[in-house]
Amino acid sequence: MKTIGVLTSGGDAPGMNAAIRAVVRTACENGIKVYGVDRGFRGLMNGDLIPMEIRTVCDIIHRGGTVLHSARSREFSTEEGMQKAVEICKAYNIEGMVVIGGDGSFRGARDLSERGIPCIGIPGTIDNDIACCDYTIGYDTCLNTIMDMVDRVRDTSASHDRCSVIEVMGRRAGYLALNAGIAVGATAILIPEIEFDLKRDVFDRIRRTQRTGKKHFLVVVAEGISADGIITVDELAKAIEEETGVESRAMVLAHVQRGGSPTVRDRVVASQMGYRAVQLLMNGIGNRIVGMQNEKIIDVDIFEALNMKKQIDMELYKMANIISI
Repeated sequence: MKTIGVLTSGGDAPGMNAAIRAVVRTACENGIKVYGVDRGFRGLMNGDLIPMEIRTVCDIIHRGGTVLHSARSREFSTEEGMQKAVEICKAYNIEGMVVIGGDGSFRGARDLSERGIPCIGIPGTIDNDIACCDYTIGYDTCLNTIMDMVDRVRDTSASHDRCSVIEVMGRRAGYLALNAGIAVGATAILIPEIEFDLKRDVFDRIRRTQRTGKKHFLVVVAEGISADGIITVDELAKAIEEETGVESRAMVLAHVQRGGSPTVRDRVVASQMGYRAVQLLMNGIGNRIVGMQNEKIIDVDIFEALNMKKQIDMELYKMANIISI
């Protein structure tokens, strides 16, 4: 290939810039011209392309977010929108595209692939909900941000003998809540994948822990729980206070979880994935998603990957319940 493009789409994730940097530099070192697409598939349809060189991506590896920006586009999901994107690729002689994002972004990559533009997907999402891989770019940074924020809240909870009910992101996936909950020693963890009972899984656990002498508590809730209309963290905090007599406060961490300088793990994995993506395109291989399985960088068919379903680690959830009392 002589010319490729790279774009970021969907929610931003720390480490996306490291992936962009790896794509650009790997391509440049192999004599391939690179265009960065500003604002995802919407920018691709509009022809918002930026020539990128080795120095273009200097000093971005440590930055959160994405220097190429991101945007969602309903128009791209239409045939007319996709044809616009294909025509732009042809006009710029783009022979392959690297798409960094989540499963929605991969569906866009699949659609481009079906229309003659080979695409390689790189999983960039804090939710870690891409089924074909164990780890997605941004996940580790987000977990560390949650841990830091909750550790700070714990200080004031302990000072006032309170219960803090904390909602974390994850869309409809509980990976952030489960792992962050373990890391901060949460008394209870509620995630969308596992049916819960408030009395058994929250109120009774707090009462049992009270009997051991503990006076402050943490409850970590995945946003997918409240998104289903089952309960909000404010309602849960109120219910805990009424049922247990423990003064309770709710907190939604929200988009602070997306930001910040990426961790070493996110920088290294993103760089590995970006490098692998360009290697695939150089070898004439498209329609793949780069991922990580068992600490190894792998790639899988994009159509197969989108049909996979990721399962929560039930043994990890069981362990969390045992050690959190």
